[in-house]
Amino acid sequence: MVAAEPALSVVVPMYNEESVLPLLVTRLRGVLDALGEPYEVVAVDDGSTDNTLVALHAARRGWPQLRVVRLRRNSGHQPALLAGLMRARGAYVVSIDADLQDPPETIVEMLRLARSDQLDIVYGVRGDRTVDTPFKRWTADLYYRLMRRLVGKQVPAHAGDFRLLSRAAVEALRELPERTPVLRLVVPWLGFPSGEVEFLRAERAAGRTKYPMSRMMSLAADSVTSFSAAPLRFATWLGLAGVAVCGVLVVVAVVAFFLGATVSGWPSLYVAVLFLGAVQLLCLGLLGEYVARIYTAVQARPAYFVAGDTADDTDTPAELADTLR
Repeated sequence: MVAAEPALSVVVPMYNEESVLPLLVTRLRGVLDALGEPYEVVAVDDGSTDNTLVALHAARRGWPQLRVVRLRRNSGHQPALLAGLMRARGAYVVSIDADLQDPPETIVEMLRLARSDQLDIVYGVRGDRTVDTPFKRWTADLYYRLMRRLVGKQVPAHAGDFRLLSRAAVEALRELPERTPVLRLVVPWLGFPSGEVEFLRAERAAGRTKYPMSRMMSLAADSVTSFSAAPLRFATWLGLAGVAVCGVLVVVAVVAFFLGATVSGWPSLYVAVLFLGAVQLLCLGLLGEYVARIYTAVQARPAYFVAGDTADDTDTPAELADTLR
């Protein structure tokens, strides 16, 4: 049986990870069993469409420390991760992706550092990203540079969602009113004592990435609009620049009028119309991003719905019973 209050919880959000699951179970269980402490693994199935859920319940038969939290639909990586954090019961909670690019063996060092230095947060920092494409490395570097400039230096560079949190830090997250926080920015913002453990990022063990370009762009947009009003200020300065340019064009138009060359000034008028139109559309778009966030906050809809948790109900869902026999 799983201990009522485990010393460590490991949260693993999953979406269509059937192919990598056997490797994950082998490596993660080996690391956690070697600790010699009570633990739990909270696997959050984010509405998988393959046999991930079936494989999780099959693995749970021989691994009692494995909990399966099933979401009703695909809610996204951050909501699934948040769902696991909110349901984890350990004194320390580690979040890690299922693709094994973040090595489970690093958890031992993270836990040791948290205890020895009395830290509430320990970040897993990627020391080498050579397995990523040059474009991925460039965009990741740009993202973290931008976030550190907007949010502050407390945001560690190249630290994704592989981190350790103390129970106090998890409870602080629970108190936040945000429905869909960007955890890699919210956690540093909390201000708890923190440290870093560097590791070498590996290639994905199996399966395909669940973070295509569209999701990375969405994460970047959410990160900026959640933590800074800089885009709105940028729109203001852009508007002022547009006014200044128009002022210069007015002076040019007056001079051209007195010089009798007003007919030949159509290129400047054409450029001015295009410039002002672009500035207005850009400002409206930036304003719309913030209005959309206000609209979402007013709706107050939960970021996820939990369909089942084996910690509350040890019965296998009915739709899986025949498959597991």
